[in-house]
Amino acid sequence: MTNETQPTNEPDGPLTVTFTDAAAEKLDEVIGSHPNPVAGLRLQLMGRIEGEFQHVLSLVEDGAQVDDDLIVESDEGIRVYVERRNARYLDGVEIHYASKGPDRSGLEFKNPNPLWMSETEELIQTLFDEQINPAIAAHGGVVNLLGVEGPIAYVEFGGGCQGCGMANVTLKQGIEVAVREQVPGIEQVLDSTDHGSGENPYYQPSKK
Repeated sequence: MTNETQPTNEPDGPLTVTFTDAAAEKLDEVIGSHPNPVAGLRLQLMGRIEGEFQHVLSLVEDGAQVDDDLIVESDEGIRVYVERRNARYLDGVEIHYASKGPDRSGLEFKNPNPLWMSETEELIQTLFDEQINPAIAAHGGVVNLLGVEGPIAYVEFGGGCQGCGMANVTLKQGIEVAVREQVPGIEQVLDSTDHGSGENPYYQPSKK
């Protein structure tokens, strides 16, 4: 079950995603050769590592669209589904195709956005990186910040913490306490993790 507590993180103006000619040509080729009908491509932000965004661009088969995604019709004629929770950090991304030899060809992403758009967000993620994650790493877990809206910080668990029945205890008795003590203005930390997709899910999807 996906937790409904999500930051909006939408840009103030129209969302844009662009492709170089080489990237558009290559992606058209990939889409055209796919065995099933393709609705478009999905652009996601998977995290931040060593000061750089980690992007993922994947094919979206017709009928497999995520309802909450934002849709961008690029000038190159490619429909892009952008995950809503990270939309403001994906606005303006330029997608390039680099040919560097038979085993080194691939997409490259140029993202004009700062890693974090507020000092509060940067403080929280630094706290996670330096104190929280080293502590929960012993259990194979990790927590990352998704965004901040007003006095609320939205986070996502991964690794051993995704689907773990103790995740809420870790959140309320450990993470939220540390954040409220060390980051001014934050009153609540909410879990936005899809715990139902963890390896040993504690929160099971509701049956219909």
